[in-house]
Amino acid sequence: MNFPFYIARRYLFSKKSHNIINVISFISVLGVCIVSLALIVVLSVFNGFEDVVIKMYNSFNPDLEIKINKGKTFDESVIDNIKNVEGVAWITKVVEENALLEYKGRQHIATIKGVSPEFSKTSTIDTAIIEGDFILEKDNRNYAVAGQGIAYFLDIRLSDFIEPLKVYVPKRDINFSLSPDKAFNNASIFPSGIFSVQQEFDTKYLIVPLQFARKIMDYSSEVTSLEIALHKNVNKKKVQQEIQKILGNDFSVKDRFQQQALLYKIMKTEKWAIFLILTFILIIATTGIIGSLIMLIVDKKDDIAVLMSMGTPIKIIKRVFITEGLMIVGIGALTGIILGTLLCLLQMKYGFVKLGTTGTFVIDAYPVKIKIIDFIFSIFTILLIGFISICIPVSRISPKYIDKQL
Repeated sequence: MNFPFYIARRYLFSKKSHNIINVISFISVLGVCIVSLALIVVLSVFNGFEDVVIKMYNSFNPDLEIKINKGKTFDESVIDNIKNVEGVAWITKVVEENALLEYKGRQHIATIKGVSPEFSKTSTIDTAIIEGDFILEKDNRNYAVAGQGIAYFLDIRLSDFIEPLKVYVPKRDINFSLSPDKAFNNASIFPSGIFSVQQEFDTKYLIVPLQFARKIMDYSSEVTSLEIALHKNVNKKKVQQEIQKILGNDFSVKDRFQQQALLYKIMKTEKWAIFLILTFILIIATTGIIGSLIMLIVDKKDDIAVLMSMGTPIKIIKRVFITEGLMIVGIGALTGIILGTLLCLLQMKYGFVKLGTTGTFVIDAYPVKIKIIDFIFSIFTILLIGFISICIPVSRISPKYIDKQL
């Protein structure tokens, strides 16, 4: 049996001459255990929220989005250059413009998003419908699908087919006029459905057919963007780079993460900020290990003196106490990680920790998603901080120090 491990195990589990050493050792194990548990649980919950947010945004954002770098619009003929790129499944033509919406005397400024029929293929917005149906064209009539926020501000009722929703868009190349009839194009359209994705989208977008939007905006073949859906199991990065190469530097081709770059950066920053806070708490918790080892070294000074007189190298003696410290850290970390994993698995299956009984939430319980990388970072951080804490008292062991204690 490994000599340092054998002695360290005896020291850890045997009764000390001072009971306070056992108490401090137990508190040290408990502290590391709690922080380890918190690291796994909190990081997994952040992963869960990140996954929920990504799914929400992905229901509206396409796999790839093409926009022109200078100007606002470009000709739809660009599609001819990219429609045969391997991996491209569907391409939606999109025109967007700010508009004034009016319904039964209520007004709201929003963005009308005109989309071609392929929109249902490039997004999963139809899964976010909370009232009505996702219908933009039926029986040669145009319909609109409004965000939940727009429906709330305008008090839109789908059962009311008497009064349509009026849309006002500023005319192109027309000087300012005090007369709304001269300054705005307007058209009427009936809402067919209401969607709820995320507040940013729900209060901003009114989705309408492409030809309706083009007519009110005085467009012919212009688009403000193209939204692309890719085939499953394709290398999205490779397709993105190929399309960018074909279109050149005049266009930007963004994937879903780039379309919401700020959001993803904020989520990552928040997650690692919490990680650093818990790491700081871990540093505080490991001070118990320092105290425990210092007291143990003092308590076992006679044993150390005997071992030294028998010719045991000082590095072997130091290794005994390093091993004991690592056992304290290891037991606490392993227990905490196991308990944290069990809590996460139970939450994933049963959702027993609810978000709240009041308010409107997308989900009922705290979301959890376990990632191996979090375990690796957590274990590495715990062992590193624990090892540094162990080395502080152990470094004091020397023949001169032992002579002073005797």
